[in-house]
Amino acid sequence: MKNILLSALLAVGSLAALQAQTARPVTEDDYYRIITMPIPENIELEVGGLSVLPDGRLAASTRRGEVWMITNPYMKGNGRPSFSRFAYGLHEPLGLLYRGDHFLVSQRGEVTKLVDTNNDGQADIYDSFARWPLSGNYHQYSYGPVPMPNGEMIVTLNLDWIGHGASQSKWRGWMLKLSEDGKLTPWATGLRSPAGFGSFQGDIFYTENQGDWVGSGRMTHLEKGDFAGNPEGLRWSDSPGSPVKLKAKDVPDTGEPLYDVAKRVPGIKPPAVWFPHTLMGISTSDFKEDTTRGAFGPFEGQMFVGDQGHSKIMRVDMEKVNGVWQGACFPFREGFQSGLIRLVWGLDGSLFVGQTSRGWSATGKSPFGIQRLVWTGKTPFEMKSIRSMPDGFEVTFTLPADKATASDPASYQLNSFTYKYHHNYGSPIINAKEMGIKGIVVSEDGLRARLVVDTDSLRKGYIHELKAEGVKSNDGLSLLHTFGYYTLNEIAPGEKATLPVMTASAATSVHAGHTMPAANNTSTSAAAAAASAKRLTTMPADWTNGPDQVVTLGTKPGLKFDAPEVRVKAGSRVKWVFNNDDDMLHNCVITKPGTANQVGEAALTLGLKGPEMQYVPESANVIYHTNILQPETSEAIYFVAPKQAGDYTYVCTFPGHYIVMQGKLKVVK
Repeated sequence: MKNILLSALLAVGSLAALQAQTARPVTEDDYYRIITMPIPENIELEVGGLSVLPDGRLAASTRRGEVWMITNPYMKGNGRPSFSRFAYGLHEPLGLLYRGDHFLVSQRGEVTKLVDTNNDGQADIYDSFARWPLSGNYHQYSYGPVPMPNGEMIVTLNLDWIGHGASQSKWRGWMLKLSEDGKLTPWATGLRSPAGFGSFQGDIFYTENQGDWVGSGRMTHLEKGDFAGNPEGLRWSDSPGSPVKLKAKDVPDTGEPLYDVAKRVPGIKPPAVWFPHTLMGISTSDFKEDTTRGAFGPFEGQMFVGDQGHSKIMRVDMEKVNGVWQGACFPFREGFQSGLIRLVWGLDGSLFVGQTSRGWSATGKSPFGIQRLVWTGKTPFEMKSIRSMPDGFEVTFTLPADKATASDPASYQLNSFTYKYHHNYGSPIINAKEMGIKGIVVSEDGLRARLVVDTDSLRKGYIHELKAEGVKSNDGLSLLHTFGYYTLNEIAPGEKATLPVMTASAATSVHAGHTMPAANNTSTSAAAAAASAKRLTTMPADWTNGPDQVVTLGTKPGLKFDAPEVRVKAGSRVKWVFNNDDDMLHNCVITKPGTANQVGEAALTLGLKGPEMQYVPESANVIYHTNILQPETSEAIYFVAPKQAGDYTYVCTFPGHYIVMQGKLKVVK
């Protein structure tokens, strides 16, 4: 009897545990696990390149100028990888390609061939395979080589930075093809910081970071002679061998959307996919097409794209419409230890992720690392794809959706927006507009939902944000990630959907499309007035003797203020001058003691409103702030220091920066 009772109690306990487990919200880790490779303390493995060898070893080039061979990177058996140095003395190699009996590695000024002739595990030949000139500028990063399916190779050359992007030596800002005999042939230009590039279904793509002439991160299909947007590389367009005919003077600087400019300026190539800045990431890096035949989950044929600043991987699904590439990006996996720079498939279908953050910084707090992303075998409930339709979009799910929620217009929200194309660093979101949903058709198997909209609301060249927060699976699961961003370059041809007759309740829940209004109600006006009081850019009239103290604060590379601590007297009149000396956007926000991280996290959630709010959330914890500043610009604000002595914080709340970019404002009596 005691045994029966005990068994019953154990069964109840197991059931309770199971219920508790199923009640726990699922996370990315339930489907994709991050495995961290232990690295010896004496190795600074700031990854610049990764290459998997057929014998199971992993090779890694580092920004410190070394190449390391890693045995047992999958950590089988005793679980410990071993490291041996293969090469050293290189100049910041940011690409590595294994070619059977040798490696090719890109240094600042050349592609170098590394050969181990006596099989002792160390390179004894460092042969210059291909060269290009250098200016000496710190920003002249060089990437590759990356192999193409046809046997060719490609390299890309970063622009210099002199307060703006510049091409101070030949072919900077270009993609070049590299032949077997080391010959370089120009392919395309308009590139700014092209750290990620490669092939997808036989075509060449590259990823770009936000910067001057680049409103947000993006992925662009590059054909021979294309111009991707930054005009600095056009300096060399009249050189022998250049397939690009545009000149810098041909590129308008009007602030119109890039797609609109491209329609009247032949040669400009709009992106296939935009990665909305801060909504998806802040610095796109390497990408890989899923060719694992299901070993990495249900996304075969799609792409996985790293983000250096947000320490995450995004997912991209593309299609060709009217001969033009376009598609959607989705969140996929965050929480990596450092900034993602390189991705490479392992022999088992897992994904090796090489990382570094020195000088660039990242939300992952480690300075470097290698991690491996492994599918657990469970299929997440996700929007697998978004596809263009003649009257809207079709969403495909990875698992059957509950038809009641999938067919309810209230489960979805559609918006569209774009960015300015201009010489400034980045762009605010412009022309944002909500889109009405006329009806929804769900397939019998629950795997597809077709969203029909007013065709006049579909705008070519715009990013279309689709949120599906109300959709559930047949098993009651919420979507693991509830939004995606589709770049619409062409509207798909075909038949329009036949809509079912909606009930009155369903009809009233359909979103009415309208331009997002600039709110001017009393509460918003009050908030605007409060924000204005927190940012006074002219000296108050009653400061007849001027400020009591002038504080000048600048920036340093690596997401740092140039002064870790500033002291001011309680109640004193302060002129606060913030100089953005960096090559990226920053603001300076003064917060109450102990609240900087909370304010920074709130800035991350501002969504489409972030740019217009200068990434400063409406919070009582924000005392004073500057606006977001372009590189090499400054702003002065005036304020009275808090009367209460204590340790306050100044922080940059541009999304992702707050984690490391903080300083102490010490208010003293």
